[in-house]
Parts: sequence; C-alpha cells; structure tokens
Amino acid sequence: MDRRSFLKTSALGGTAAAATTLAAPAVAQGRITWRMVTTWPRNFPGLGTGAQRLADRITQASDGQLTVELFSAGEIVPALQSVDAVIDGGAEAMHGAAYYWMNKSQALAFFTGVPYGMTSRELAAWVRYMGGQEIWDDLYDQFGLQGFLSGDTGTQAGGWFQNELTGLADIQGLRFRTPGIGGQCWQRIGASVTNLAGGEIFAALQSGTLDAAEFVGPYNDLALGFHQVRNHYYITSFVEPGLATEFVVDKAKFTALPDNLQQIVRSAAQAEYDQTASEFYANDPIALRTLVEEHGVTVHPQFPDEILEAGANAARDIIMEFRDSSDTLTARTANSYIEALNTLRTRTEGTDMSFLQARSRFFTLG
Repeated sequence: MDRRSFLKTSALGGTAAAATTLAAPAVAQGRITWRMVTTWPRNFPGLGTGAQRLADRITQASDGQLTVELFSAGEIVPALQSVDAVIDGGAEAMHGAAYYWMNKSQALAFFTGVPYGMTSRELAAWVRYMGGQEIWDDLYDQFGLQGFLSGDTGTQAGGWFQNELTGLADIQGLRFRTPGIGGQCWQRIGASVTNLAGGEIFAALQSGTLDAAEFVGPYNDLALGFHQVRNHYYITSFVEPGLATEFVVDKAKFTALPDNLQQIVRSAAQAEYDQTASEFYANDPIALRTLVEEHGVTVHPQFPDEILEAGANAARDIIMEFRDSSDTLTARTANSYIEALNTLRTRTEGTDMSFLQARSRFFTLG
C-alpha cells in the first residue's frame, strides 16, 4: 500500500467515524459491546490491521456475545490519549504500546521494548512463564486496567536520517522521534528526542520539525512514505529489539465478564501476538526490497560502532537506575526483567545465534 492510498483510506475512516458519540456500551439480551480506541491510523499495515483482527476475533469467537468496535487514532481521542480514554470510561479497551504511557509509570516501558534487551520471543517467555504478566498486572492495577500482549513487530529498524551517520558527533542536537527507554537512551548520547504518533511523523519530517525518526520497520515505513523525505535508512535498531503491542481493557469490566468470554479475550490477544509477528516477518523484506529497488533508499545494516557502544552504556545506566528506583514496582519490574534476560539470552545466544551464524556462512539455496 502506498502512502497516498493509505492516507486516503485512513481519512475516509476518520470522516465516517467523526460523528460517533461516546454513548454507553450496548448491553442487550446478554450481549455486550466494547469500544476499542487505538494509537494507529485506520487500516495501518500490521498494527492497525492487527488491532482490527483482534476485535474481529473476539466478536466472532464469542458469537457476538462480546462485540468489539474499533476506533482508530483521532476518531474518538488522539492517538496518545488512548489509555486515558479507558481510564476515564470513554472506551472499554485500547490497542497501543505500553511505553507510550511512561508518564504514568516508567516501568511500563519494559513491556514494549528495551535497548539491548529482550527479543520478542524472549519477551513473550518472560511475560507468559517467568512472572512478567503478574508484575504487569500490578502496574496496571493502579489505574484499573488489565493488559495483554497483542502484537509483535520483531526487531525494529533504527530510523531515517538525512545523511549518513559516522559517529556520535553527527547526532548531537539531532531532533529525533523515538519513544520509551530507547528515547531516553538516544537523549543521553546527544539527540534531542520527542515522541509523536505514527500518523504525525511524515509531516514533521517534511516540515523540518524533525531531523530524523524511527517508527517500526520497512512494512510500516514504506506505507508512511518516509523515503520521500529521508534517504538514509538504518535497518537494525538497538533500542527496540522485540517490540510488543498491547491490548488494554477496563479491568472491572473484564472481570465482570463470564469465564468463557474472559478466556476468549486472552486467547484472541495471544493469537494476534503471534499472527502479527508473522505478518511483519513476511512483509518487511518485501517492503525493504521495494524501498531499495524502486525508491533508491540507501540502507545501512547497522549504526557505527561508536554510537552502538555509547548507546549500550547509556542503556545499561538507565536500566540500573530503574533497578535501584525508590518506586517499589519500578524496581521490581527491572529486577524481574534483568533476571529473565540473563537466563533467556543463554538460549538465544547459545543456540539460535550459533545456528544463524552457521547458516549464514555455509548454506544457500539457489
């Protein structure tokens, strides 16, 4: 999907939904309707379409007993006010990324992406089997929310820049869109960091409000048209090695559901986490080839070592500060994350990496 057709579709969706009111959710003959707001434009590849699939999964699996109606960014509330809409009762659910809400708790960033941290498979292992979900539950209990992993983009791209980067000197004062702990990391090594919703980034790059930006990866970045305003593309991020999206619901309304509907919600979110991962894995290399062959984008496999090392040092300092935080939940989250990472990386680096290195060196298919 090119940027023009994508934006046209999004605009039509937004216009159609503009007249939507914040009426109470429908409850008739045992049937319930939930409104789900999102941080993504309507029909946005992977993220917006994944949110729609999740809504449809729940609706269909429950045979309409629980209908989830999706409202994309700006149709009820702005993208980065989605979680507040659930807290305030303007919606029953939202689909976004936990690190967007670090103003509520710094610890939420651990459930999205951490610089030099867990891959998406490692993150799922921590959340599902090593105590991560229980900590996440305690974090969101403060706000009357319940969170679930709902999507996986895999290792993200490093970002779009006007010129090739040769070292740290090139990023001093650079106005860079990047959120979460990763944003804090870039800030510490010299960039001037801000966060914007995905649908706002292109205009900021085009106007010069931003010098550089990262969002997700080739599949999304091609749809947003970043190649039209920046040419140097760093393809491997060190700050978002396994980004997860989240499905967040009003906890009181979730626990009020009968057990079978609660299980449908849980199962649908888990299924969508895995399907979104496959969608990005399938489409990222195709989109990257389009960016290079049709649009002449200059791709850099990795940032210069000077930036990588400085970023690693900054990331280590930030994570250790979280571990030593006076906020009990932040310290508990960081400690659990560190312990799980130190265990899980032995599997990833000791088994997966060895295989990938061998395949890269010795095996090709014509």
